[in-house]
Amino acid sequence: MNNADLRKAGLKVTSPRVKILDILEEAGEGQHLSAEDIYGQLKQLNQDVGLATVYRVLTQFEAADLVTKHNFEGGYSVYELNQGEHHDHLVCVKCGKVVEFVDDLIESRQEQIAKEAGFEITDHSLNIYGICPACKTKAT
Repeated sequence: MNNADLRKAGLKVTSPRVKILDILEEAGEGQHLSAEDIYGQLKQLNQDVGLATVYRVLTQFEAADLVTKHNFEGGYSVYELNQGEHHDHLVCVKCGKVVEFVDDLIESRQEQIAKEAGFEITDHSLNIYGICPACKTKAT
């Protein structure tokens, strides 16, 4: 994403928005960052952007469909860039690790269930909670 994407979303190109967008991009695909994570990285870069501004920008990005907000276990929100492709999540309830996955069979079944119930799907999310292999190993 770049400045043109901000403008296309109806957002003015400002330094905080560009920096936050850069941090989300640099995090890489499959990474989910909290507002506090982003704020911490901005501080490391000696950027004078307050935590309230980070929250405000993330809210604007979410409204503009530039990011997706998730509320996994742990009681706080995390964000990822909206890459335009739907995916679901496996979430470890011990360490918070998140693994993204795509499964056409699951997607097809959800569409079938909605159709049988007379629903038109406008959006959905699937988060499967469990214990990751690393945490299972630690427990034994």
